[in-house]
Amino acid sequence: MPNDAHDEAASSLGAHMAAELSTQPQNWATAADIATTAALPEHGARVAVIGCGTSWFTAQAYASLRNTAGLGLTDAYQATEVELGRGYDAVVAITRSGTTSEVLRVIDENAGRVPVYGIVGDGSSPFATAVDHLVPLSFADERSVVQTRFATSVLALLRAHLGESLDGAIADAERMLAVEIDADLVQAEQIAFLGTGWTLGLAHEAALKNREASQSWTESYLAMDYRHGPISIARPGRATWVFGAPPVGLGDEVRGLGATFVEHPDTDPLAQLVYAHRIALARARARDLDPDVPRGLSRAVILN
Repeated sequence: MPNDAHDEAASSLGAHMAAELSTQPQNWATAADIATTAALPEHGARVAVIGCGTSWFTAQAYASLRNTAGLGLTDAYQATEVELGRGYDAVVAITRSGTTSEVLRVIDENAGRVPVYGIVGDGSSPFATAVDHLVPLSFADERSVVQTRFATSVLALLRAHLGESLDGAIADAERMLAVEIDADLVQAEQIAFLGTGWTLGLAHEAALKNREASQSWTESYLAMDYRHGPISIARPGRATWVFGAPPVGLGDEVRGLGATFVEHPDTDPLAQLVYAHRIALARARARDLDPDVPRGLSRAVILN
């Protein structure tokens, strides 16, 4: 295939993902606007947050932020591992499709016990009528199977509800959409994503996005725990990417092993995730893969 024709074909791969990830700054602004009136647990409530896959990682980030802010004990659970007998005042359930079987099962089994606050992309789904309080984010729903803007808009909503200003994050996201893609990251054999506190959930999500979109070898770890074994895989042609401020000295250690070290300490970590989305899309296109219809995946997991 001539280069021009190949480039045109590659640019059509992940067309939905490309369009959707580019709207994230506007989506976050909308989420921040509705945060003050959204039906979400009051400050001080003991909260369990549940989700699967990307929504679980979003739950992890929210739980860490809420705990750190001292706004009430908050635990994040993968939906099949929920332990609701711990005296929670509320459950926050997150699902883009509103049809995820594991999440719906938890809601059904919990009916009448603990109020459920639901955040969903598809407000017409069964989830919408199953929860006690609903926050529909239809403006952030997606056609691509590989999820980008819904998850980050959920986290923008929750951060704003905790009292954070999203102005800096939105400005940083606009900048991350404009920066040039790093060719070394597109071609890297392996990428390890690191985080600490609330950014660990972002690291998990960045690794998942690259696995889903481009079938890449990616891993994710606590930044301080990376030295305890995983750093041994750092080498030329691979990369280590830290969300937030990196641990002192880690960059020198990674570069000393020949790997690329990626850090954006002056950029809001959620905006860094936007850049990770762009890298995932670029890696998919470089491998002639379509993240809108990734191998073995569907928009929602619906079990018998």
